[in-house]
Amino acid sequence: MTIKLLLIDALNLIRRIHAAVPENDSQALFERCQQALTKALNFHQPSHAILVWDGGHQHSWRKALYPDYKAHRKPMPADLAAQLPSLREALEKHGVHSVLEADVEADDIIATIADKIAQHQGQVLILSTDKGFGQLHSAQIQQWDHFQGEAIDAALIEHKIGVPCQQLLDFWALAGDSGNGIPGVPGIGKKTAQQLLSEQPNLAAIYQQLPEGKLGQKLTQHHEVARLSYQLVRLRRDIPLNLNLNQFRIRS
Repeated sequence: MTIKLLLIDALNLIRRIHAAVPENDSQALFERCQQALTKALNFHQPSHAILVWDGGHQHSWRKALYPDYKAHRKPMPADLAAQLPSLREALEKHGVHSVLEADVEADDIIATIADKIAQHQGQVLILSTDKGFGQLHSAQIQQWDHFQGEAIDAALIEHKIGVPCQQLLDFWALAGDSGNGIPGVPGIGKKTAQQLLSEQPNLAAIYQQLPEGKLGQKLTQHHEVARLSYQLVRLRRDIPLNLNLNQFRIRS
């Protein structure tokens, strides 16, 4: 049987649902989260499904590499944080088990699992609105926006970001990503990054043939920042996980 794995970015889903329900209405939150999970399972008909939870970034490898990583992000609402253990338990009763690793971000867990399944010719669908997963897209790995009811594909990402999926890491290394605290090269915005990547295929090629004038000087001066930013936005695919895929099979 061909594996068709649904990887659910749990907090990406739940935080958006939480924002749409009345404050402190735990019953409404639980009901809508359960409805969303049921809808996703019925619509996509996966053979396996996993709820992947964020283990926190305060002590993650990215934070160790760059202390300002996600430093300005708003904290999770207190009422949601208090309900997460009970909510996770409620969703698992719907037959979808969870994966959570302390101090490991959900994105890296998703990337690791997706890459391993793809290597074995399985099909993976990532349920998340996070366009950072565009770097994983392939014939085996696709992405779905549950709220818009549409695929997040190469065409959509290029329309939203302005570069093809294969240049996403290079783009953020140059322009940065303020939402995640990725610095990028100071003074280089989205338009300049797009222009540079329309002329060269990637960051390495840009540095091999630097533009003249102030732009080239700026790139040279902040080469290490660009390299650091590239490391920060690149998802890891080698997180040690002791998982048995059979335990995530969807039972009738």
